[in-house]
Amino acid sequence: MSYVDGFVAAVPAANKEAYRKHASEAFAIFREFGARRMVEAWGDNVPDGKITDFKGAVKAEEGEVVVYSWIEYASKEARDAANEKMMSDPRMKNMGETMPFDGRRMIYGGFDVMVDTGGSGKMGYADGALQPVPTANKAAYKAIADKHAAIFVEHGASRVVEAWGDDVPDGKITDYKRAVKAKGDETVVYAWVEWPSKDARDAGWEKVMADTRIHGDVMPCDMERMVLGGFTTLVDVAA
Repeated sequence: MSYVDGFVAAVPAANKEAYRKHASEAFAIFREFGARRMVEAWGDNVPDGKITDFKGAVKAEEGEVVVYSWIEYASKEARDAANEKMMSDPRMKNMGETMPFDGRRMIYGGFDVMVDTGGSGKMGYADGALQPVPTANKAAYKAIADKHAAIFVEHGASRVVEAWGDDVPDGKITDYKRAVKAKGDETVVYAWVEWPSKDARDAGWEKVMADTRIHGDVMPCDMERMVLGGFTTLVDVAA
């Protein structure tokens, strides 16, 4: 089972190209340390929520776009080893000083992949989600997530990933727990659905919503606090 570092950030729309360049250069370093893939997805359909949403998660300001991104590793051990090397690499210090966005509001954490359905290859569009789940309901959540992932793939998704919070630190300004208003007995799930294109995503969601197999399920978590958005691919690079 693989491991991912997940990130959500607010980036000034005017800095889109600078951010793309920054991320691409960063992966050249991450790859040296064992990263298998990095995806940076640019906010496209990121709605306001009644309780939680992506903009609130990173305290996005006027003129900023939410970016949803992740780095994939073969295992937690590979990720931990990579992070240890990064901490002592002077190139990372330099990149930290030249980020084209406010890194103080970025949220990040490590997640253990528990569902990974579908194939591989570059994506055209992604649905990204954050979900608070009672820790005691992990097995029940995984069972439904496995079922739903297969349905999404059947209706055109390239891949569905659900990753369970493992190393999710508290932040001074923002963090994953605040993003979903997680309670003391809840764990944050970081999940995404990859699609070949936005058109495939729109058509796929229409089929999913009409599929009767998905409507009878009672989710073992508070769906009202789930954070969801649609993102176009900005960077998708693999080792």
